[in-house]
Amino acid sequence: MPAPRSGLPPGLAPWHPAAWLATWLFSGLLPVAPGTWGTLAALPFAWVIAKLGGGGALVVTALIAFAVGCWAAQVYMRHGGAHDPGAVVIDEVAGLWLTLAVAPVDGRAYALGFLFFRLFDILKPWPVGWLDRRVRGGFGVMIDDVAAAVYAAVALWLSTTYLFPLFMNL
Repeated sequence: MPAPRSGLPPGLAPWHPAAWLATWLFSGLLPVAPGTWGTLAALPFAWVIAKLGGGGALVVTALIAFAVGCWAAQVYMRHGGAHDPGAVVIDEVAGLWLTLAVAPVDGRAYALGFLFFRLFDILKPWPVGWLDRRVRGGFGVMIDDVAAAVYAAVALWLSTTYLFPLFMNL
């Protein structure tokens, strides 16, 4: 399905790999809260990756998404001019996958990981906010979400390790 032409920067064709990777299969072009849409679009991929290879596979694919995302975001910004455009959501993909690497493949754990990641990505505690404001380019787009993912992964690991067992028999 071709991406809607609106939303992509001028000169970046919908079939260009940077367009569909940066927007994570055009989910970042959906109206209202593109970061949330991009994170949601990353969830089924995380489930399959973790089922096939576990948490280690999620870490590896998050690192690959990070590297590819640095390139795709840079290309997208070169065409669009803005720093960290909302439509670029591959950073959310890498961040979510890194967050979920510490969780069991369980719908409740994945929902909690989604919520923790979005919370820390939106609130941007130090150094997430500092990285977001100071680091530029494709790397800058990606690095603050990885930092948010570290917070989210710690919160998720603590929750699944210590809180989940308390509520599993309810």
